[in-house]
Amino acid sequence: GKSRSLGDRIPVRQGMSGHDVKVLQDFLSRVGQKVKVDGEFGAGTTTAVKTFEKTNALDVDGLVDANDIAVLRGQAEAGRDAPEAEAPLALAPGDKAKVGPDGLAIAPENAPAEVKAILAAGNAIAKKPYIYGGGHGRWEDRGYDCSGSVSYTLYKAGLIEQSMASGGYMGSWPKSGTGAGKWVSIYANEGHMYMVVAGIRYDTSAFKSEGSRWSASMRPTKGYVVTHPNGL
Repeated sequence: GKSRSLGDRIPVRQGMSGHDVKVLQDFLSRVGQKVKVDGEFGAGTTTAVKTFEKTNALDVDGLVDANDIAVLRGQAEAGRDAPEAEAPLALAPGDKAKVGPDGLAIAPENAPAEVKAILAAGNAIAKKPYIYGGGHGRWEDRGYDCSGSVSYTLYKAGLIEQSMASGGYMGSWPKSGTGAGKWVSIYANEGHMYMVVAGIRYDTSAFKSEGSRWSASMRPTKGYVVTHPNGL
C-alpha cells in the first residue's frame, strides 16, 4: 500500500510514490529545500535530495537511505517552532565542531548522522530561555532547563524516548555506555548536567553567560558522572 512511514522502504528513490515520499518532501521543505509536497518522487525531489546530501556531507546519489533520513528527520523536527534551525546545518571539515559567531554549532563533516542531529537540535533551542522544568512536560517548550535541554537533543536524534532529570543520567540509562564517548559525553550530578558534542560544550550555564547553550570553553568535570550514547 501507499500509506507507509518514512523509513519503511529503504532507499526511497525517484519513481516511488506514497505517504513516505510526502513525509520526505515535507521534511525537505522544512529544512529549506524547494520541493513540491505531492507524494510523487520526481526529478524535482531528486534535485532537492541531492542538494540536501551535498549540504550535509552525505553520499550525493539522490537515494534516500537510513543515514539520510536520520539527518533529515533531526533537522526537520528540530526546526519545528524554531526559525533559527531552518537553515541547513553548517559544516566544518574534520572531526571537531565549532561555535559560529551567531552562537550556533557548526557540525564536523565526519560526524555520524546522530551527532549531526544532536547539533541541529541543539541549535534549535540554543537561545531559548532557561525555565526550570522546561522540556519535561513537552518536547516543544518555551524554554528548557539543563536536563530538558540535553534530553531534547537526544530525543531528536532518536537516542531516547522520554526526557530525564539530571539524576537519571548518572547511572545506566537506555542505550548508554559508561565513561566519555568518542563524539558525545554527558556529565551529570544531582544538581546539574551538560554535554560535550564533538569538542564543544552544550550547557545552560553557557547560555547565562554567552547567550547560547553552545560554548567552545570547557568546565571542571569533578563531581560529575560521565556517560555517553552507545556507539558515540
